[in-house]
Amino acid sequence: MQSIAKFCGQCSCGCPELFVDHTAPEDRQVIIVDDFGQRVEMSLDQFSSIVEAAKSGSLDSLALVP
Repeated sequence: MQSIAKFCGQCSCGCPELFVDHTAPEDRQVIIVDDFGQRVEMSLDQFSSIVEAAKSGSLDSLALVP
């Protein structure tokens, strides 16, 4: 499993992290582990959909920007 990014916020409870595992089944190659150790697994296609939504701005309303 290869670490791709850490998403650190304004707390000291740990950081969610994004991984890619090219040896996993295709529908479970992208893994997001939250700061409580829970995992979300998805395909590269599913993750690409999230990236496209972020790029298009459709997720902007979810961001907590001061």
